[in-house]
Amino acid sequence: MQLYLIRHPAPRVAAGVCYGRTDLPLAADVALAAARIQPQLPQMSPMLPAYTSPLQRCRQLADALHPVPNSDPRLQEMDFGAWEMRPWDSIQRAALDGWAADPLGYAPPEGESVHQLQQRVQDFVGGVQRAGLPRAVLVTHAGVMKVLVGQTQALPAKQWMALDFEYESVICVTI
Repeated sequence: MQLYLIRHPAPRVAAGVCYGRTDLPLAADVALAAARIQPQLPQMSPMLPAYTSPLQRCRQLADALHPVPNSDPRLQEMDFGAWEMRPWDSIQRAALDGWAADPLGYAPPEGESVHQLQQRVQDFVGGVQRAGLPRAVLVTHAGVMKVLVGQTQALPAKQWMALDFEYESVICVTI
């Protein structure tokens, strides 16, 4: 199965702010982003399923790309809990050190761990695979893309967690 992974356009948020699950608006016109992305995708039709994170920065792009995208909460970005919308440099050093010491298992207060993110993304992919679809489009977030690229390339956690995807990037992986 081929998955076309699309990272959402840049959200409207100040530089240096921790955000994940926060539902942020887009910083620019979604139609322009869709026009840049469309040529990198197979022809979109209701026969080619598209799935999107329900967060507006993804959902708006999915609506611009596909006639009937399916929203799935498992495609949301990692939940940083109490860290959401705080400047990274205002988060206690001890907490960041705890995360660095156990990047898969550490969960910010009231948030989720990278391992929990990985589990829900794998749960989503398992369902899509069971449906027997040859291809699908996913409009999602960098964290979800890291999990999927890491899984398909059998990368160690340290490597896939360090992957970087630009806004509006399109990556095709085979699962």
